[in-house]
Amino acid sequence: MGCENNCNKDIKSTYRTEEQKKELTKRLNIIEGQIRGIKQMISDDRYCDDVLIQVAAVDKSLKSLGNYMLEQHLKTCVSRDIQDGNLDILEEVMLLIKKLQ
Repeated sequence: MGCENNCNKDIKSTYRTEEQKKELTKRLNIIEGQIRGIKQMISDDRYCDDVLIQVAAVDKSLKSLGNYMLEQHLKTCVSRDIQDGNLDILEEVMLLIKKLQ
């Protein structure tokens, strides 16, 4: 993954290979399936503990996805900006980390 600036300086984009897109889509499909499962459990009047365990599983899956994306962001976009002398990226990363907590 690598961040690219578009013509509009306020909009940033990240190039991802087809393999990266496939991996991210796979993870999102799993999360989507977990959420559909929770909806079905609610419809079926499943026991609260069972539903809460599935909610925790979705939470873990989302955190794992977020950590993966943050790691890739640091390895590509942030390291490139630092190498290019853009140290303002460090403040952006600190704000991002605070938002993710």
